[in-house]
Order: sequence, then C-alpha cells, then structure tokens
Amino acid sequence: MAKLELRGVVKRFGDRTVCDGIDLDVEEGQMVCLIGASGAGKSTLLRCINLLEPIEDGEIFFDGEDIAVPGLDPQSVRARIGIVFQSFNLFPHMTAIENVMLAPRRVRGKSRAELLPEVEELFARFGLADRMHNYPDQLSGGQQQRVAIVRALAMQPEVMLFDEITSALDPQLVGEVLDVLLMLKKQGMTMVMATHEMGFAREAADKVCFLQDGRIVEEGSPEELFGNPKKAATQAFLARALK
Repeated sequence: MAKLELRGVVKRFGDRTVCDGIDLDVEEGQMVCLIGASGAGKSTLLRCINLLEPIEDGEIFFDGEDIAVPGLDPQSVRARIGIVFQSFNLFPHMTAIENVMLAPRRVRGKSRAELLPEVEELFARFGLADRMHNYPDQLSGGQQQRVAIVRALAMQPEVMLFDEITSALDPQLVGEVLDVLLMLKKQGMTMVMATHEMGFAREAADKVCFLQDGRIVEEGSPEELFGNPKKAATQAFLARALK
C-alpha cells in the first residue's frame, strides 16, 4: 500500500478544471517531483493533498484512509502532512524560533520547554543554530526558506509537500535550500515537490510526473522521463525547459 494514493482527483474553480482526474501513487520514503508549465495544476494538486482545497471528485488515501471525505477534520491531516510554499509566510514580528514553535505549541499542545531541545536540534541540523533569535528581516531569503522548512518539520509530519520553494530565491541561494531536501531524502522523508528545477528533479527524484492542463501526461523515473520521454507534449516541454 502506497503512503499516498490519489484516484480520479478533480478540482474546479468555477468553470475551470484545474485538476482533471489525477491518479498518483507515492510510496513511503519516495521523492516525487511534479513538473510542467505554470498553470498545469501542480500547486493546486499539493493544496488538495493537504486539504487546503476541497476536491470535487475522487479519493485521496493517506495510509489507506480516504482523507478527502466531507466532514473530516483537516487539522489532524495537516499535522501529519506538512507543506512549504514559495513565499516564506513567516510572521515578521516573531523571531525564527518563535515562528517555528507557534504551531507545535498550539496543535501538539507542547510547552516551550518541552519543544526547545527538538527545535534547537532542527535549527542546528539545517545550519541555522546561530539564527534562531533573528527576526525574518534579518535573514536572507535562503535562510527564511530553511526556517519555513524547519517550522513544517517541527510538527513531525510523515509527508512533506513543497510548492516551488526555490522560485522566489536569488539563484545563488537555491542550492542551499535544495541541499536541505537532499538531506531529508537521505533521512527517509516522503516528499512531493512541485518544481522548475529540472536538474534537481533529474538528480534527486525517485519519480517525475509531467503535468499539463490538470492531467498527468507522463510519469516515470528521471532516467525514463528526461532520457526517453514517450509523449510529444513531454518532449516539447523538456525541449523548452532544458535549454
């Protein structure tokens, strides 16, 4: 049984169908990269998995349980499926460590003293031990994005979703954030990532899915998808993206 299984997932905004019958399996410990042009449905799909967007049709199984059924408490799911966006969304009036501790204290009901050792360890693991007490405007974009990742990990999720997390960064800062994802992969974290970083997807993903018009047109290993794409649409996209 896959960690995540999507079956026929449909999401509409008014008359526009953004996810059009998507099927996807994500095995435990896998990194799955979603690629495709802007507007292909990658970000919306991640938001559906995290229950930030209700779906019109289909099923989303998480450890065998359909989490897309109406009436399910989304907070219990979001505590187990973390998501990080391209905008860091840090509270500017709170230090990095205060930003990270906010959700675990509220949702997990832990005290500051209980959380401090594990949060300090997370900051140290991602090279931020000397930045815990800085405010967001005292951090670089790459550091702010790493704090956002630490904040999601402080909830102790089983799955992490990443939505174009490098697209708002200066090119020289992209590598430090992607290095964090490689570290998480080595530690066995299950991840689904929407990305424009083709080189990273080729190097790090276990499976790559090419989306167009709300559908997965083609999926396979990086070797298959980048080395020998079968579909004309995939070939055309990669010809542009890999220039």
